Amino acid sequence: MTENQRYPAAIVVLHWLIAALIVSAFALGTVMTDMRISPTKLQYYSYHKWLGITVLGLVAIRLLTRLFTHAPTYPASMSAWQAKAADAAHVFLYVLMFAVPLSGYFYTSAAGYPVVYLGLVQLPTFIAPDPALKSSLKELHELLTNVILAVVVLHVLAALKHQFIDKDGLLRRMTLNK
Repeated sequence: MTENQRYPAAIVVLHWLIAALIVSAFALGTVMTDMRISPTKLQYYSYHKWLGITVLGLVAIRLLTRLFTHAPTYPASMSAWQAKAADAAHVFLYVLMFAVPLSGYFYTSAAGYPVVYLGLVQLPTFIAPDPALKSSLKELHELLTNVILAVVVLHVLAALKHQFIDKDGLLRRMTLNK
């Protein structure tokens, strides 16, 4: 596989870092919501917010780098409908990678809590405390989280299908190995 059939190293690193952070935020969110109120639960909420803000920033960087680079071509064996589905899934993932953390951020603001990134920088509040909006934004955040989970699972399954069934080298586009 030639270099022009792979993503640049910066995009590969961002892809896997963002993936790890999303999985971590999801796992932490699942654990913390089932906990009884405690100092540990409150700390987990802070960590969860920090992960979300980090994902938001890294996705913005990734989108900017992606706009100025061309994606590697799909394998010749990949059908046109699969290529269109993959392109649509990638666009949907980008939308969700912005929407999930933003919905959490707005939910936090509507709940009346500040977001203090890494415990150091208080981020601006765009929404005044509002119990009704808080409830709606919480539901939206949970819904979007479940949607991104489903899309990520499909993304992973598609990559595994290409790797182990089609054996077309598609997964190598997103690796650093030569």
